Amino acid sequence: MIKLTPRQEQILNLIKDAIENTGFPPTRAEIANELGFKSANAAEEHLQALARKGAIEISPGTSRGIRLIGASVDAIPMPPPNLMMSLPLVGRVAAGSPILAQEHVEATYSVDPAMFSSRPDFLLKVRGWSMRDAGIMDGDLLAVKKVDSAKNGQIVVARIGDDVTVKRYKKTGSLIELLPENPDFKVIHVDPATDEFALEGLAVGLMRSWN
Repeated sequence: MIKLTPRQEQILNLIKDAIENTGFPPTRAEIANELGFKSANAAEEHLQALARKGAIEISPGTSRGIRLIGASVDAIPMPPPNLMMSLPLVGRVAAGSPILAQEHVEATYSVDPAMFSSRPDFLLKVRGWSMRDAGIMDGDLLAVKKVDSAKNGQIVVARIGDDVTVKRYKKTGSLIELLPENPDFKVIHVDPATDEFALEGLAVGLMRSWN
């Protein structure tokens, strides 16, 4: 049994709530803001203490690189087959065709629905590093729920012209910004009146090989 201080338990619960509600862990700045710390460094010290006690695992160099040890796939008993769901894995998407078109489906995975904050409709193979600081890496499988609207701050799968991209959503008036989580990448500005734009879905979880 891990013995945590009240503050560590509070931070651990905050991380759990963030993952449950958004599919992703909070940043150090978000933890600091939520708990009234003066700087993100204070949050980092508590996270390092949680990591030393074996409650979480931290991926260096990413602002959201926090994984609950209890959420490890190896630590969760597999549910009976009748409770599993099948999700298509979408690879490269051809221009102008539906994202779930049969030719885009590379494989089908049997997964436990309890792994995700909301029931997903498909998995998307992430390509590139534009969302690195959100803990979303090249090659990860993003669990996506099909939606046609999103709230500011949510991570979405969007189609712009012939491209499908994973970004953080922000809408101001009629203008949309798709924000990367990596300073090496630029913000994508979208004007729905002139740009060919559609929301393909909302990120509700992540699958990764930890081997």
